[in-house]
Amino acid sequence: MALGRMPCSLILCANIKRLDWSRKETGMTADTDVAKMKEAMPNDRPEGTVENRSAAGPFRFDRVELAGSLGDLGTLLPIVIGMILINQLSPTPVFLAFGLFYLLTGFYYRLPVPVQPLKAVGAIAIAYPSQITEPVIGAAGIIFGFILLFLSLTGMLDRIARLFTQPVVRGIQLALGLIFLQKGIELVVTQKLFLSGVTGNYSQYHLNLILGFLVFFMVLALLDNRKVPAALAALAVGIIAGLALGGLQGRPLAIGPTGMHPLWPSLGDFWTAFFMLILPQIPLTIGNACVGTADTCSTLVRDSPLLSRTTAGRFALSMGAVNLPAGFFGAIPMCHGTGGLAAHYRFGARTGGAPIMIGAIFVILALVLGELGLTILALIPNSVLGVLLIFAGLELCPLVRSLQTNEEFFIALLIAGIALAVPNMAWAFGIGILADLLIRKLGMKI
Repeated sequence: MALGRMPCSLILCANIKRLDWSRKETGMTADTDVAKMKEAMPNDRPEGTVENRSAAGPFRFDRVELAGSLGDLGTLLPIVIGMILINQLSPTPVFLAFGLFYLLTGFYYRLPVPVQPLKAVGAIAIAYPSQITEPVIGAAGIIFGFILLFLSLTGMLDRIARLFTQPVVRGIQLALGLIFLQKGIELVVTQKLFLSGVTGNYSQYHLNLILGFLVFFMVLALLDNRKVPAALAALAVGIIAGLALGGLQGRPLAIGPTGMHPLWPSLGDFWTAFFMLILPQIPLTIGNACVGTADTCSTLVRDSPLLSRTTAGRFALSMGAVNLPAGFFGAIPMCHGTGGLAAHYRFGARTGGAPIMIGAIFVILALVLGELGLTILALIPNSVLGVLLIFAGLELCPLVRSLQTNEEFFIALLIAGIALAVPNMAWAFGIGILADLLIRKLGMKI
């Protein structure tokens, strides 16, 4: 057998014996041996593995990266489509803001950092459409952007971030993972086929549930398939199924941008936005979008030289710099997020190419397709979005394994339990932080 074709294990064994003899002559240490062996060993990893794809550069534009870029639609679309339809928002400024923010995020962070709607803001806006009007939503974005810019530029956010110890962050991630699982399953088992409210064909049968089971097992089979990426296959099946099941009934098909105009919220709009939308949202943003996203980056891409950019303060700065001007044009307030990062990563995204590609898609939806773009997205059945959410949740929950002591697990599980029981996750963060401080200060053992 030629030496060049010898397995790596045989080369390693031969080198170990040779170095073991030479140590006696040269005084080399075992640590020196290991370092030299790593340099001498050939790279047996096949092209296309996660490690090689991450090391190939800050940007990749292949089908796996594209699939990963679509992985967070299960989180994004239900809130965005719901707010456009229920709160009477114009699709073009909404999609354009998401697209531009994704593009800026991809070019700056060069990692699959997500862009998401603010969850607390979205939930409250959809629940109270008579009070949360377009000017109120715009005012919320302006206030949100100003607060994050202030916290970031003054350095206050980095000081606040110290309260979010690893057990607290893991509790936030576990809570979000479980919430994603819960919401995903709800979308799969509901009898409603479409977010748009279109009844569709054969609505008397449980087609949404059947489709959900089929797509779930298809995604499970394709999770590590680079030729047919799971998220792309799921969305393709979803759009085809939506067309076949009558998802276009009564939906507008007009091409071209929808109305876009500057907003000038009144003092009353700012008052309503601050007390109804921003106060419940800020603790969630600091804990999840700033601290949690930074921690998840360091966990999922721990060897990346780009991690110096993914700090809580910089995430606050990018969110503030985009939301402040976007609020004046009726955009939905946006953030980064732990769950979105896990979703992008789970479906194959490893570089800044993913946010750049999904950003370009949203810009096209905004400026070229307009109402038709919204109609196409609304074609995706609830169960398909639910499956994407389920797999995003399954990526987040196992992060809790890094905890070591009973006290750390206690804090994480306490936060997750409270978050599942109460509608405002800020309560879970606050109680968890206080309990963590008490346990550490008193040296309590559990």
